Amino acid sequence: MKNNDVIKIIEILKETYPDAKCSLDFSTPFELLISVMLSAQCTDERVNKVTPTIFSKYSSPEDFANVDIEEIETLVHPCGFYKNKSKNIKAAANVVLNTFNGVVPETMEKLVTVPGIGRKSANVILLEAFNKPYGIAVDTHVKRISNRIRIN
Repeated sequence: MKNNDVIKIIEILKETYPDAKCSLDFSTPFELLISVMLSAQCTDERVNKVTPTIFSKYSSPEDFANVDIEEIETLVHPCGFYKNKSKNIKAAANVVLNTFNGVVPETMEKLVTVPGIGRKSANVILLEAFNKPYGIAVDTHVKRISNRIRIN
């Protein structure tokens, strides 16, 4: 596919979906970080049903660093993989708190050092929390179709 074709597709998508935004509900970069972690192998709809309860009790890195992991497990259980997600949430809270002075970092290099955050998650956080687009986060289906129509 030629660059002009790709640019035309992007223009059509922008025109068709002018208000496209992240479907995860959050009010702070740290809440987005937690929501993105919970969204792995889970629908955004499910995450948005679970996070209001979680964030009404715990919303800061300090909150998550100080709560028992069993409490986190109970809260995130509906999102699946709750043991691993809880471990990463607690570890991420500690890293944000102790390494980044309680502030979610705003660079790819620093974000990927946070437990549970890979490049795809970091891309979402950079764009949605900080309006710093670094790359494009896509799911498996978008990647498969893009490869099929030769948008690489």
